[in-house]
Amino acid sequence: MDLGTAVQVAGGALVCAAVAALHLLRRARREREGAALVAARAEAGERIPITLHPVINPDICIGSLSCLKSCPEGDILGMVGGSAQMIQPDHCIGHGRCAAECPVDAIKLVFGTSERGVDLPMVDEFFESSRPGVHIVGELGGMGLIRNAVTQGVQVGERLAATAPRRSGAEVVIVGAGPAGLATALTLKAAGRSFRVLEQGTLGGTIANYPRQKVVMTEPLQAPFLGKLSKKKISKEELLSVWEQALGKAGIRVEEGVRVLAVDGSDGAFRVQTDKGYVDAGKVVVATGRRGTPRKLDVPGETLPKVTYRLIDAEQYAGSEVLVVGGGDAALEAAILLAEQGKARVSISHRGESFERCREANGSRMKELVAARKVRALMGSQVEKILPKEVVLSVAGSPLVLRNDYVIVNVGGELPLEFLSRLKISLERHFGEEAKKPKRASDPAPGEKERSAAPRASHLFYLVTAALILGWLTLHGWDYYLLSHKARLASPLHESLRPAGRWGHGVGIVATAFMFLNFLYALRKRSRLLSRAGSLRAWLDFHMFVGFMSPLVIAFHAAFQSNNLLATGTAGALLVVVLTGIVGRFFYGLVPRDGGKAMELSAVTWRWEQLRARLQPIIESSDDPALLERMFEVAAQPARRGSLLLFFLGLPFSALVLRLRLLRARFHFQRAAHREFSAGAVQLARLRAQIGFYQSFKRLLSGWRVFHASLAGFLVVAIAAHIAVSVYLGYVWFR
Repeated sequence: MDLGTAVQVAGGALVCAAVAALHLLRRARREREGAALVAARAEAGERIPITLHPVINPDICIGSLSCLKSCPEGDILGMVGGSAQMIQPDHCIGHGRCAAECPVDAIKLVFGTSERGVDLPMVDEFFESSRPGVHIVGELGGMGLIRNAVTQGVQVGERLAATAPRRSGAEVVIVGAGPAGLATALTLKAAGRSFRVLEQGTLGGTIANYPRQKVVMTEPLQAPFLGKLSKKKISKEELLSVWEQALGKAGIRVEEGVRVLAVDGSDGAFRVQTDKGYVDAGKVVVATGRRGTPRKLDVPGETLPKVTYRLIDAEQYAGSEVLVVGGGDAALEAAILLAEQGKARVSISHRGESFERCREANGSRMKELVAARKVRALMGSQVEKILPKEVVLSVAGSPLVLRNDYVIVNVGGELPLEFLSRLKISLERHFGEEAKKPKRASDPAPGEKERSAAPRASHLFYLVTAALILGWLTLHGWDYYLLSHKARLASPLHESLRPAGRWGHGVGIVATAFMFLNFLYALRKRSRLLSRAGSLRAWLDFHMFVGFMSPLVIAFHAAFQSNNLLATGTAGALLVVVLTGIVGRFFYGLVPRDGGKAMELSAVTWRWEQLRARLQPIIESSDDPALLERMFEVAAQPARRGSLLLFFLGLPFSALVLRLRLLRARFHFQRAAHREFSAGAVQLARLRAQIGFYQSFKRLLSGWRVFHASLAGFLVVAIAAHIAVSVYLGYVWFR
């Protein structure tokens, strides 16, 4: 090996080490920040939202980081323990972008949690409720985000356009003129179906009642006649204007001020009862939302005219004493608008000790206003009584009387149970259950062959393409590649097929350019410009295709021989990159973090503590009770995560220590008690060993990212050096 090659290899190794170190430092910093936020949120008592939110399977997650950057609301997810985790759960509003961006389907969108359920109307994958012919979309069905509500409206509109029977008059009645209802109407109009839109309030539904200039949307949406709205942020007024333009273009009239009281009849022949008369229809779509009935405080004086449940115009409260009740985004936004635009003297009452359920921007602005004495924050307080000129609160158990002109209550809304009951629609409680994936009218009906059961077209395309490329290269040089090195020199094909030959050199150039396409996946994850260019799963499929094909095609360039150290090192690094990619994509997720033994260990530990309590009289009467207590404590210690090598080296020693401990305990326990003690201690030790093995193995495999990313950097340097040496020695493709 000459000095130049040695310098190149050493330089490449240094680059590899530098990239690895940088990668480790960045991940370690991100992990520390995520763990600190999780700990802080747990201490503050923050809980996961019961509305639509993501749940991450840490065993499947490969830590691609794409989900962290996809959420428009900011850092909702973070990296903890090598996988994604919700670090600011109360800020999640169910965008679902994280699930869409996950390349390995490790994120599911669910309603409710295992501890807290949420009541929602029963609907199937076509949004049809328990009452045939009545469909529910939007916030009432659990989809509070405007983009999600519009998407559901389009989907149910397409479904009804394809399946609803033709009839004279209205084929569909849409109850509610919010985002979901209007999207349904526009879709039906585009399909040429007849319908009527009934709204008890005004166009926009709940949105129309939002404060002026409130930002209501941060995600793009698309619907017939509406086109695609891709503006970063859209205010209430802008969105209502867009809806009005779309309805005007489509020729749709919303019947405002019409309240639906009940729905009589059956599927195909409904009679909708309103306060203005009856409307006949074949199908009914309910898109009323959940906030039609604001949650009340149930305190004396709440019926006074000065109490309201929404803020429309902050300026009308100028110079007044206003109390805002609540700790969520609606309450904070109302208080902020009153202080900034309305110039009111504002107090905000929240029963919690901090505003942990609001968005970060609202929380930060509220802190600034409180510090500037423009808003008085009464934390840990509750309204006890509302009087014509005062409000009585309880703060930390002590009464506080405030001079007051108006009270604005923003403590959420009640599910319209009475309305759903009149519609004969059943509810079901969700405890962390995955949201049903909606189907379009063109999707197969239940019982038919599902599209997902067939092989993915892209995989088949890549497989066929790979076979054609490798087959073509093999056939072209079959007679040459089977020859020995000495025989090749005498072959007439040698001049063309050798690595520096016209054919071999050309294959190397094409293979190198092809290999650099691997970096498109990393670019797609990090670039906002490419964030909408196809799903990340499809980009990962292409990334794997290029990764598998690169070393195979480069082998044809090298004519299946290695003649110099630099080329061999480059090929070796490429092979390691491919192998670590295989580990990360296919093997890493197969190894659970605890082998499914964590719950079993918890149950056995509980029984162990029961045994200790039962044997307590024997322990206390022994000649060395402190020793026995210490043995119980040692046996119940949690499993430790460490090096796999140290785990195997320490396994025999741990077994020996356990046996000696049991032998020692034999002289302090009665025979029957010692038998129980030994069985429990052995079972606990076995479970801890199994969990320790899985955790250590998982930790070992997690190193695939370091090798994969750092050696990719080394490859760039090595290939550049390889090309530079080739050009320097005069190896050019065309002479």
